[in-house]
Amino acid sequence: MSQPATTVNKSMEAIVALCRRRGFIFQSSQIYGGINGFWDYGPLGVELKRNCKEAWWADLVRCAPDGPDGHPIEIVGLDSTIIMNPKVWEASGHLGGFNDPMQTCRKCKKLFRTDQIEPMLRESAWVLSLLAATGVDPGAAQADFDPSALAKWARGKGRRLAPHLALVRDSTATLAHLAERFPQSRTISLGIEQMIGCVAKPEQGPPCPHCGGDLTEPRQFNLMFQTYHGAVFDQEHKTYLRPETAQGIFTNFRNVLDTTRVKTPFGIAQIGKAFRNEVTPRNFTFRSREFEQMELEFFVHPDEAGDWYRYWCQSRYRWWQSIGLASDNLTLRQHERKELSHYAQEGAGTSDVEYRFPFTAPGFGELEGIAHRTDFDLRRHAEHSGLGNKLMVFDQQHQERYFPHAIEPSAGADRGVLALLCEAYTVDTQRPSQVYMNFHPRIAPIKSAIFPLVARDGMPQLAENLYLELRRRFAVQFDVKQNIGKRYARMDEAGTPFCITIDGQSLEDQTATVRNRNTLAQHRIGLDRVGAYLHEQLAEGP
Repeated sequence: MSQPATTVNKSMEAIVALCRRRGFIFQSSQIYGGINGFWDYGPLGVELKRNCKEAWWADLVRCAPDGPDGHPIEIVGLDSTIIMNPKVWEASGHLGGFNDPMQTCRKCKKLFRTDQIEPMLRESAWVLSLLAATGVDPGAAQADFDPSALAKWARGKGRRLAPHLALVRDSTATLAHLAERFPQSRTISLGIEQMIGCVAKPEQGPPCPHCGGDLTEPRQFNLMFQTYHGAVFDQEHKTYLRPETAQGIFTNFRNVLDTTRVKTPFGIAQIGKAFRNEVTPRNFTFRSREFEQMELEFFVHPDEAGDWYRYWCQSRYRWWQSIGLASDNLTLRQHERKELSHYAQEGAGTSDVEYRFPFTAPGFGELEGIAHRTDFDLRRHAEHSGLGNKLMVFDQQHQERYFPHAIEPSAGADRGVLALLCEAYTVDTQRPSQVYMNFHPRIAPIKSAIFPLVARDGMPQLAENLYLELRRRFAVQFDVKQNIGKRYARMDEAGTPFCITIDGQSLEDQTATVRNRNTLAQHRIGLDRVGAYLHEQLAEGP
């Protein structure tokens, strides 16, 4: 029996294919050719995503964890609007500072985020073709090759894949420049970045990942989607789709204080849609233009912020482990000073819970950020709204008024689902399906499937009765089509933990066969015990 492997050994193409085939994730507007950066969740995907969000809400809000002192933490919920007064984004710094450096290809006119150009080049079709033609391993830090292979590639595949690359446009001049660097050398040794620089114009910086053309100098590009409210489309009525859910929490901070009995330390949690006009959405649902955040703002006294920041870093890391992400694919990384956001002040920090996705392996990609936002947001809104000290809290015990600091664990629900899909994907050549989805039972879209062995002799009726009983408590499916092996294969690809089969013996002694997804072990259980059995197994997890 195959065991789940680290995502280094998993094919992203195979995972995407399964997601489409089994109804986890579809491209939005697919019948019209799709729209880049937008994705729809199918019947299995919507259940998987809902289970992830409900687990987050249950563990953070309904049954909040104990704090460092062992006492329960107080967290309340909120659901704020996607469109807000545009002054919110002025105060938060998004209008002035929510920008990414962008570069445009002078030839094909495609736009790229500057910080994404290097990783995109490593995945580029023309770069991979060039490496294959020269015999260079994409994973090697440096490799030897014959420069004559460059000229051969430029005359062949290079013309189709990278028509605007300097090597293709003028191979003689480019190779002459390379010969000047390595005189009297039949073979040369270069790293991938150095090779890319040699076949492009070194003075122009990296070439276009799409066509190999020259890129413009970086320029700033605001990532917020613009829209208008009301009937008049003018500057006065311009507003934005929110780029984060956090600001709805900060603008409602006073409302929550006035309508509840919370006091610091306490949290406000929210799950909701956010939008960023990503120029280069990529890697399936990892970088999308519409996404969903699971976000908590935890308000604390400034003197206690460091302790709470460390607490939430460890707590969030453990939570992802608890729903099925293996520790060897998960890491917790502290940001370097140059990475910190505009709201980070001296002494504040940010850490990311990162997951080793197949497209980032052997490295990691951000899954959730835990940021010490200090009192930046509340101070800014107090100033820009004119509320002043009304956004402060008063500590009666110490007779002190202050702006609380915010510790923000912010997770992407879509990235969470993608990580769960990548983690669950398990190759097993002994099965008819060749693969199964090893979801944690708490997260699995379908908890159990009910099958009659054959569609005769009263088996369908007995199986349907069991299904109707179980569906009141669990997400279960009833299936009578095709042979039992193919039905098992479908449920393996859906990640269903248990399959229950009604056969001839069931008619005699009122028992059923329970099949375990991971081990393939089967045992019989009384029909009157199936509900209790599922409850025990799903509650305990794997």
